[in-house]
Amino acid sequence: MADSTPLLSHSDSAHSITQCLEKHLPSLDSTIERCIGDFGWTQFLQASLVSFAWVFDAQQTFISVFTDAEPTWHCTRLGDESCNSVSNICHLPKNSWAWDWPIHTSIVSEWALECSGALITGLPASSFFMGCLAGGLVLATLADSSLGRKNMLFLSCLLMSIAGILTVFSTNIWIYSALRFVTGFGRGTIGTCALVLSTELVGKRWRGQVGVMGFFCFTLGFLSLPAIAYLNRGSSWRNIYLWTSIPTIFYCLLVHLLVRESPRWLFVQGRKEDALATLKSISNSTCHSDSGSGGGLSYSFSGVSIGQEAWNDDIYSAIKILLEKRWALRRLSAVMMTGFGIGIVYYGMPLGLGNLSFNLYLSVTLNALSELPASLVTFFLIGRLNRRSAILVFSILSAVCSIMCVVMGNVWTGLQIGLELVSFFSACTAFNVLLIYTIELFPTCVRNSAVSMLRQALVLGGVFSPVLVAAGRKKGFLTYGVFGIVIGFCGLFVAFLPETKGGTLCDTMDEEEEKERANLQWA
Repeated sequence: MADSTPLLSHSDSAHSITQCLEKHLPSLDSTIERCIGDFGWTQFLQASLVSFAWVFDAQQTFISVFTDAEPTWHCTRLGDESCNSVSNICHLPKNSWAWDWPIHTSIVSEWALECSGALITGLPASSFFMGCLAGGLVLATLADSSLGRKNMLFLSCLLMSIAGILTVFSTNIWIYSALRFVTGFGRGTIGTCALVLSTELVGKRWRGQVGVMGFFCFTLGFLSLPAIAYLNRGSSWRNIYLWTSIPTIFYCLLVHLLVRESPRWLFVQGRKEDALATLKSISNSTCHSDSGSGGGLSYSFSGVSIGQEAWNDDIYSAIKILLEKRWALRRLSAVMMTGFGIGIVYYGMPLGLGNLSFNLYLSVTLNALSELPASLVTFFLIGRLNRRSAILVFSILSAVCSIMCVVMGNVWTGLQIGLELVSFFSACTAFNVLLIYTIELFPTCVRNSAVSMLRQALVLGGVFSPVLVAAGRKKGFLTYGVFGIVIGFCGLFVAFLPETKGGTLCDTMDEEEEKERANLQWA
């Protein structure tokens, strides 16, 4: 972090446009930059604490890999030729086989679901993702309207953790599925709020890097699950929920006590005094008056006239304005279509590993680890990457490798898993860039809602992935072939979006429209 080179560099035209706008229209973004542009320890700690929410987000997303898994079993009667490792236990007498671990290690063994249909055994996971969709739609706009980023992050984490603890007391698959739905409902906005809040607490020089911090935390949460499951091997599946949910409660307390609200959101809501107090606590010393009274800080914003916009009169105003403004709807539709294609691959690739001729456990581990280089690439190159070009290149690369994965499957197994890993890595990188790109495309007043809609599109892609994976067990092209076609086609929609590299963050719809008109004049 000692490097002083701006990571979101300006082109000459972007710099001229910014100067033109600042000359005629007081910019909240440029004024805030003078206070928080220099990245300090306070901002680092704030951004790190907020980004850590992604750890718990990832744990609840992938926890069913261990709690809902079907345990291994063995034959109990020696000399019974009808019982062997390839037998279907549903066709065997109950006294001829037994689970390798105690029955309470999984919901499948505890509730005797081994012979239930895929619809029943997959119900908890499906309920979780349906809860994510519902939570994202219902709660996302609250972060832009009445609650704000911090309060929404706190309440979402709290709801998710409480539902996780209550899951421990489930007595059957139906109660368990209902509580997984509630868990997903709370989880639906955590990643969005954490990403938006952390990037709004720092200057544009560090916006990309702070956004990537959340991706690292998500990977950390994903990788922590095998360790937690290993430490609890042989114990009840309920212990894993306790190990992941109780720490989330303590995290919620830290968020409530230590995290500051986004100063941008406070200004947009007309809460200038609260915004100034936040800036004073996280800004560098050069933004304060010599007396330390904060008068210099207040003077810096005396020429900025901004308050709650007239259209923002209820909790769903952000969604309404996104749909009513033609330019906003065009941008939202493009990022959602791209997110849907990436979601198909992001959730589908790990689920479809069982269809490949490769060791399942090793391939799952490699897929989880491949998110780390994807985050590193985004972290170090986000300042140099054109957003549109990067997303397009990584989407096409993922598409080509996914399709080639099917073709090479009958030729070389080692090459097949290599192509699958490149495809998954490319999809992860494309999604990381797309999240930061969406933050830059939309102003503060609707930013959280826009990012939430993008994440909804990603989850919706995940809903279709299991269907394609099941169909691909007989015809391989229906899994990885379709994955490649969808992400390749959906990635083309970024061509309809403006480039944002090196640009400033707008705070109101009017400011964004003024900026777009200026871009058209300079084009």
